[in-house]
Amino acid sequence: MNTFTFKKLILGVVVVLTTLGLLRYKPWKKNGAATARDVIHEGVNKKATRELTVGYLPVTCHLTCPVTDFASKTTQTNTNFNSRVFTDFPTVVSALEAKQVQATFMIVPLAMKLREQGVPVKICYLGHRDGTEVIVAKNSRARSLKDLKGKKMAIPSPYSNQHFVIHKLMEDFGMQPNDIEFIVLPPPDMPTSLASGAIDAYIVGEPFCAKAELDGTGRVLYYARDIWPNFISCALVVHEDLIQQNPGVVEDLVRGIAESGAWAETHRAEAAKLASPYFRQDQKVLNYVLTSDPKRVSYLKLTPTDEDLQQIQDQGIKLKLLTKNIPMNELIDRKFVPQVITPAPIDEAWIPDPSTIKRQ
Repeated sequence: MNTFTFKKLILGVVVVLTTLGLLRYKPWKKNGAATARDVIHEGVNKKATRELTVGYLPVTCHLTCPVTDFASKTTQTNTNFNSRVFTDFPTVVSALEAKQVQATFMIVPLAMKLREQGVPVKICYLGHRDGTEVIVAKNSRARSLKDLKGKKMAIPSPYSNQHFVIHKLMEDFGMQPNDIEFIVLPPPDMPTSLASGAIDAYIVGEPFCAKAELDGTGRVLYYARDIWPNFISCALVVHEDLIQQNPGVVEDLVRGIAESGAWAETHRAEAAKLASPYFRQDQKVLNYVLTSDPKRVSYLKLTPTDEDLQQIQDQGIKLKLLTKNIPMNELIDRKFVPQVITPAPIDEAWIPDPSTIKRQ
């Protein structure tokens, strides 16, 4: 093969690969337009002239994301929201940095770390309060955190408030930072890892605590609310490019998330039914989390305050996981939070039976 022919072959391969990449990722579609996998429910809303894909994990502090998705397609809103499910936070970070999504739910300390590293993101609203527990095996002899000395505990990320709160409890018990071996696991993997004996305990947001309880493999050792009152795990994080270029979309999103939280607070069983296909989880587990004890999760008082986030940042700096004391006005953007928050006008008749929804 002569040099000219070889160069033509290489050029042809590059063109084909580039074309396939463009067809797959469609970079010309603005604001993270949805793929078929993102769209769980298609409603009747004909008013919407724009759409936005929002990232979430299948945890209850992200529940308002699929509720907003559903509400945007069954009510008369300006924007359709498509929720894209992730299973771990590193993938969420990669998608946000690459602008594959420009709005996503995320653990608060991780958002702070991104801001530290120069990623222009803002915290615009909270996911929920409480909703995190420390779980041990059902037959574990552990009755306090001290009993887990030398044991393995799973956390969702070093940059999670779950990690921060457990270190606060260790300090309260006079324990050393290395008394417990921490292992990072995706939240969906934690119940099975506990059941198999690969770990001795885990701390994570619901419903993966309730999953172990209902499976008969785990029990609650601590509720985060008893360690850190009004505990916060996750927040709605929005890229500043989206805020500057499409403030109307962000306004619709924050309003939708706020109204979805108000609706979920008073329609817990219905919220479990609605979220089940989005979370790809048994409705029974979500229903247990949302209805067995109203104190288990709360969707009230979700406007981020300086005091709430400063407490998290201070703990992160103390643990040397965060290095900068970022001014709260650089971290939080509250201008999109509605002055009056009313429950989303969701018609319960539109909520389908989860068993009838085909998963992508």
